[in-house]
Amino acid sequence: MNKRDKRSRHLAAISLAIMGAGFIATIPFQDSLIGKLLMGGFEAGLVGGLADWFAVTALFRHPLGIPIPHTALLPKNRDKVTRALINMLENDWLTKESIMDKFKQIHILDKIFETVEKELHSESVKKSIQSFSLEVIRKVEVEKFAPSIEQEIKGFLLSADTSVFLQKASSHVLAKEYDEAAFNYVLTETEKWAAKDEAKMVLGKLGKQAIETTQADGLLKFAIQSFSNMITEEKIGNMLQSFILKRMNNLKKSDNQYRHMILEKVRKELGGISEREALMLEIQSWKNKMVDDMDLSGQIKGVLAKAKDRAIEFIEKDSFVDDSVIPIVKKFINEIKQDDEKVAAIESWLHAKIAGLIERNHSKIGKLVRENLDKLDTETLIDMMENNIGKDLQWIRVNGAVCGFLIGIGLTIFKLVVM
Repeated sequence: MNKRDKRSRHLAAISLAIMGAGFIATIPFQDSLIGKLLMGGFEAGLVGGLADWFAVTALFRHPLGIPIPHTALLPKNRDKVTRALINMLENDWLTKESIMDKFKQIHILDKIFETVEKELHSESVKKSIQSFSLEVIRKVEVEKFAPSIEQEIKGFLLSADTSVFLQKASSHVLAKEYDEAAFNYVLTETEKWAAKDEAKMVLGKLGKQAIETTQADGLLKFAIQSFSNMITEEKIGNMLQSFILKRMNNLKKSDNQYRHMILEKVRKELGGISEREALMLEIQSWKNKMVDDMDLSGQIKGVLAKAKDRAIEFIEKDSFVDDSVIPIVKKFINEIKQDDEKVAAIESWLHAKIAGLIERNHSKIGKLVRENLDKLDTETLIDMMENNIGKDLQWIRVNGAVCGFLIGIGLTIFKLVVM
């Protein structure tokens, strides 16, 4: 109990004591007019003060500990008082409608944005965002993602149409004239190889074997055998080497008709490559087999691990929140603020959610009040009530004594006048 409550209790006791002392003190002077007036006033004040003391005390306990009927009203009717209090809270003060009407007057989204924008620049929030981001990244197990990513990559490659890719590639080759460059490269490399002594020996040996293994009958067979006996591998090699080098040199010339014929054939094949179904099926089958045999999990894990390390290094920078998080959050908030329809939709959604929460949990107000009251024993609860409303109750006793004193004087005067 605070000092003011103690003073009010003392004041009530003092007023009652004054009335009692005044009544006793005026008994010897009751024959005089003033004595009769004061005695009547003190007597009525004493009765009024005692009556109000009894009434106030009877609310909380038995007066003087005597179990007088209809006293200690609050302890006896604790359950009724609790139910009445809960009913008043739920049905009069904190009804669903009153709570919802109050929430409808609040622009919840503005309050949320205001709080976010204010707290976003505080050091504690920055550290929390950074710590949370690091914790999330560190807990990511890249090994679990590798199989799914590998499956997605393989699925994409398997579903890719090889003919479309080859057609685009061939079109690009023809547009950039890579076919002619490749043809020139082949001619140059072939010429380099054919000019070597090693090539001459290989060509001579192959030519000699071709002559010796040629199947023929009669005179043709005799002629071939005679020619084979007269010519050596070296001579055949020189002949073939000279032939190839000459042809390579001729094919390099831009006006060579054979060059144009070959390039035209190559371009025709490249342009219609997607129309060759057998080739496309074979390439598609080869591609699918190659994709199925691929093992990408190791490479994917390595890439993800490096990405994780880089993400951690990036988040650990002091400027991470200021440079990366805050601008994104502000941009997001500004975009929403500028879109009235979106703001209205979000506000409506928030109010609907709050309405649902209130609808589902309104009864918990009474349950919460009952649970808190049930935790208190009766004596503690009575003391709390007396401490909170006791001052006003004590003033009832004071007012009863004062009013009784004045009424007593009035009644005494009335008796003197009438009698």
